[in-house]
Amino acid sequence: MTSTPEPDERLIGAHDVALAALQEITPATTIGPAAGYTVEEDGSVSLRFENRLPGYPGWYWTVTVARVDDADPTVLEVELLPNEGALLAPEWVPWAERLAEYRAHQAELAEQAAVAAEESGEGDDADSADQTEEDADDDLDEDDDSDEPDILHAGDLDGVDIDELDDSAEDLDDDDSDEDSDDDTDSDGDAEEE
Repeated sequence: MTSTPEPDERLIGAHDVALAALQEITPATTIGPAAGYTVEEDGSVSLRFENRLPGYPGWYWTVTVARVDDADPTVLEVELLPNEGALLAPEWVPWAERLAEYRAHQAELAEQAAVAAEESGEGDDADSADQTEEDADDDLDEDDDSDEPDILHAGDLDGVDIDELDDSAEDLDDDDSDEDSDDDTDSDGDAEEE
């Protein structure tokens, strides 16, 4: 077991160097006051600053500084790190694993339904399986619109007949047919007069 070395006072006080490094990656408005430090096993020091970046409560700007021999402190790393209790994104789970969990849960629910049907005496497993299949088919049928035409023509928009929705189009069609019949009557009448 290694013991943590005594902190170098020059590293603990290297706030100016740390702030200059931070301002290279983030606006100064996102950096709050100093919030302590951590002495690392190799003797470097991680200086923490409060974070004012929206959406990262409980996170700290962290700048790790070190010194070689008698040289001035230098920056090793700059990062935004969560503190205890910080808001974190949930652990990423591959889609294949989530799908497998979903299918296992569905199988478990189907098994529970079959057991419940057996205990209530409503039928055997085959009947309950048929019923489950029928329910699934019903759910699919509800999503289908039986009024929707199978073949669409040029006047359709996303399966909706525009002419059926436009009452003014019907009125125009009626007016046109009335005018046509009037024209026919006029031409017939003129012919008879001659």
